[in-house]
Amino acid sequence: MRQFLRWIHAPDDVINKLALDVMRANEGIESNTAAVQLPTFNTVPMPEDAVKISELTDLNKHAVAVVEYMQQRELYLEDHDFYWSSSLGYRDRLIIPFFYEGRIVGWTARKVTDGKPKYLSEQQPGYVFNLDAQGFDKQFVIVSEGPIDAIYTEGCALMGSEIKEAQALLLNRLGKDVIVVPDRDAAGKKLVEQAIDCEWQVSMPDWPQGINDIGDAVLRYGRLYTIYSIATSAETSPLKIRLKAKTWFT
Repeated sequence: MRQFLRWIHAPDDVINKLALDVMRANEGIESNTAAVQLPTFNTVPMPEDAVKISELTDLNKHAVAVVEYMQQRELYLEDHDFYWSSSLGYRDRLIIPFFYEGRIVGWTARKVTDGKPKYLSEQQPGYVFNLDAQGFDKQFVIVSEGPIDAIYTEGCALMGSEIKEAQALLLNRLGKDVIVVPDRDAAGKKLVEQAIDCEWQVSMPDWPQGINDIGDAVLRYGRLYTIYSIATSAETSPLKIRLKAKTWFT
């Protein structure tokens, strides 16, 4: 029904209000559609002196360290518009911009050397990373916690281990099967339960101990097999998901 409403060009806010009404009716909760709305995101500037890594012409030692980090993580220039800044607080960080409808609405800067904080981020509430890449030709969307894992799978990231209501609305409006892949930690257990509440699929492939997230799997098996193992291990039954979680998180 959601897809049909899109075909007849029903507004997204109407579709999401109807979807929430159905969920509340199923749970016996009185409807209050006035509270439902899609999040909006403001365009924000990148860190000072930030430039695309693909456009760098003079690599100093700091830029080289960032490029070497990308090589170690098997990240490629065609994967995303990666940035680097020569500013003191950012020169040892890989900057990943957040896009929404073609605009930059935030970013995260991942430190590539030892030290804290590991991440410096500009993030707006309710944002889901990589929504712009989810074209009509995709049957499902893989949802991970962090942006690098999402880049590996050409999926989306929650930018954390919790599903916000606004994020659920944005992912549901894609009209695709949503497959959540939790990290193997305590926060991942909570994410599994939230995914079940959203009636999404959860995938916990038979990866050996030591492979704690999508990134670890990609470095061990490569991207193609990792995506294949995620897709073929996706479960819809809450009972099967919870049974699998007992071994996934040990």
